[in-house]
Amino acid sequence: MTPYQAIPNQFKKDLKAGKKLIGCWSSLANPITAEVLGLAGFDWILLDGEHSPNDVITLIPQLMALKDSSAAPMARPPVNEPVIIKRLLDAGFVNFLIPFVETAEQARAAVAATRYPPQGIRGVSVSQRQNKYGTVPDFFKLANESIAVMVQIESRKGVENIDAIAAVEGVDGIFVGPSDLAAAYGQLGNPGHADVQAATKQVYDRARAAGKPVGTLAPVEADARRYMEWGASWVAVGSDLGLFRGATQALRDKFKS
Repeated sequence: MTPYQAIPNQFKKDLKAGKKLIGCWSSLANPITAEVLGLAGFDWILLDGEHSPNDVITLIPQLMALKDSSAAPMARPPVNEPVIIKRLLDAGFVNFLIPFVETAEQARAAVAATRYPPQGIRGVSVSQRQNKYGTVPDFFKLANESIAVMVQIESRKGVENIDAIAAVEGVDGIFVGPSDLAAAYGQLGNPGHADVQAATKQVYDRARAAGKPVGTLAPVEADARRYMEWGASWVAVGSDLGLFRGATQALRDKFKS
């Protein structure tokens, strides 16, 4: 199985099985750093198109860099928009984290964008990177079931609608964005605030009650372990940017007071 043509999608199977899947965020928009992350043995790597200078042209070389890795690539598009999602699908992504989902309607739209008709609205190209340029047998019969869609809860409205969102068919996981959720609750830069943590726990509990795996980004170890105790099963425990920044600062400080 190669990451860019994962039929069947092992990450999706592992997610549904409730396995603990430890991931890492990739924001540096560089195939070499993506390749290095792939060597570390993470279960999944998020290639970020929302808060990083990525687009489909920069993301394809990063997918190529991960093709021999055991880590499943996941794309976060800049917005829940079907044309952007279609281009990422054709580029080779099968795992998606859709940002800023607040309603069941938005969740259904995200799922529909990843499915060929009649299950969805994905446009059809008979020769693109995901089907190895038309060489994958029975691709169109298998493509829809190979896609994993995770949606990101990062607003008060999203928290309020979590039951309806989690009930949407085709939503494979619920992700809590702690920083944006903190801002939504008037605690910008303070995701550890009691109100934010209570909202986070509410999302976890309701999503798990609906049978949907929960994920988050938690670069602070104590946070990551707490969220896993709460039931988070797919957690990004750091980012390439954070690791690089921390290591370079530590190296400088070692030699200069």
